[in-house]
Amino acid sequence: MSTATLTPLSSFGYDINMLKDEARLLVERGTVSRHQPIYVLCQYIPAREWVCVECELERNDYLLRDQIGDLMSCECWEND
Repeated sequence: MSTATLTPLSSFGYDINMLKDEARLLVERGTVSRHQPIYVLCQYIPAREWVCVECELERNDYLLRDQIGDLMSCECWEND
């Protein structure tokens, strides 16, 4: 008799750096605005995986109401 085990949340590979990169990519494409709240990103992440994303955000002291711009890593400006 075998027992099924749940896959640990960390195995999905959601880390804060990946989330920052994805947010930056969506902003650069014009899909979302840097002034929108982070929870807007849930439209671009499968629903079953959003819980993992929320946990990673909480671990790194981000709130869903924070702006996407707060999540993005430092940016390089080409026309300063």
